Amino acid sequence: MTGVMEWARAENLQPEPITLDIWKRLPRNFRQLVEVVNGDAVRADIPTVAHRNAGRRLSSMLETAAEKHMNRYNDGWLFVATDLDVLLWDTPRTTLRRPDVTMFCGEPNDHGPMPASRVKIAVEVVSPTTERVDTADKTAEYALAGIPWYWLVHMDGERVACIDIHLLVLRQYRMHRRIRADIESTLVEMPIEIRIDWHRLTGLLLGGSHH
Repeated sequence: MTGVMEWARAENLQPEPITLDIWKRLPRNFRQLVEVVNGDAVRADIPTVAHRNAGRRLSSMLETAAEKHMNRYNDGWLFVATDLDVLLWDTPRTTLRRPDVTMFCGEPNDHGPMPASRVKIAVEVVSPTTERVDTADKTAEYALAGIPWYWLVHMDGERVACIDIHLLVLRQYRMHRRIRADIESTLVEMPIEIRIDWHRLTGLLLGGSHH
């Protein structure tokens, strides 16, 4: 508590709202520590090893699915990224989040955050410290930004227990399907065919991938 008490001075308050232009000019190491909600910098939660590995392995499954989809249908580019800055909106004040995994269409953009209009799926791995933000705040924000699919990944110790898949309907998310880790693999058919290998979503305290 002492550190917070020493820091809590008027001169340490954020001097002005963060706009998209200001965000692009902030030091990269600072941007990696925060998200922006209505112009205010909000400290991002530091994920655990199991949390990071869950996101990384899910990202790999989504990437495999995207490649198969592109090869089969040739209907445009799909990419998957972890910890990608996504611009939800810029007015009246900037809101920018960083989903654990993002599937998006079109070419990657190196010049700034990804516009929410290009995001197909946003995935958040829920942890005890982020549960309220993931299930309430981000659920509302991603819906307002028009992201069509939102996955909430629920952990049970060092494994993924279930994934709640939400579909955007009239600017609100509706539960589309809950998939559970009680079978070897699950085929998710929307918005593209994605095979979830539950075996790879166990033992998440281990650094390597399961095959």
